[in-house]
Amino acid sequence: MALTEEELYKLRFPVGEFKAPDTIISAQINQWVDIIAAFPHQVNEATKHLGTMEKNWKYRPDGWKLKQVVHHCADSHMNSITRFKLTLTEDAPTIRPYMEHLFAELEDSLDDDLSYSIAILTSVHHKWVQLLSNFTSEDYARYYVHPEYGTNYRLDEAIGLYAWHCQHHFAHIQQALQSEGKYN
Repeated sequence: MALTEEELYKLRFPVGEFKAPDTIISAQINQWVDIIAAFPHQVNEATKHLGTMEKNWKYRPDGWKLKQVVHHCADSHMNSITRFKLTLTEDAPTIRPYMEHLFAELEDSLDDDLSYSIAILTSVHHKWVQLLSNFTSEDYARYYVHPEYGTNYRLDEAIGLYAWHCQHHFAHIQQALQSEGKYN
């Protein structure tokens, strides 16, 4: 049974695409920081009892395997905290993009052992939340330049983007488990 374009889109973006609100208020930022703080525990709880077969289930046709999603989040969030720190210590730094689809094919992203990536997520998110929890209003307004998109990302917006990223990929993990291998 072939999936429609709409069904494929929903599998690719189960929580929708990120759209920053026109005005970002502190209550919204606090919610986003809570999402970032909770993410490593959610991933650990969802994956800690999985066998090799389940870790290799895909969340959509032509998508990544569950294990690749987890490893990707560790890679992505390590990059993110570095981007935040560069932005806090430099004026409008141009960040370095990376080829995440190629990272996902490297040996460490194909490892069935998720414990190391979950440990990275746990540690990085602890440091990240500690950093975010001590932002000043001036810090939120700082921005970095993303050369791949030709866009400036304010840190308040980037917090929302990464909270969305957590929800987006956690939904992919749930989809992979619900699909029980039907997209492999």
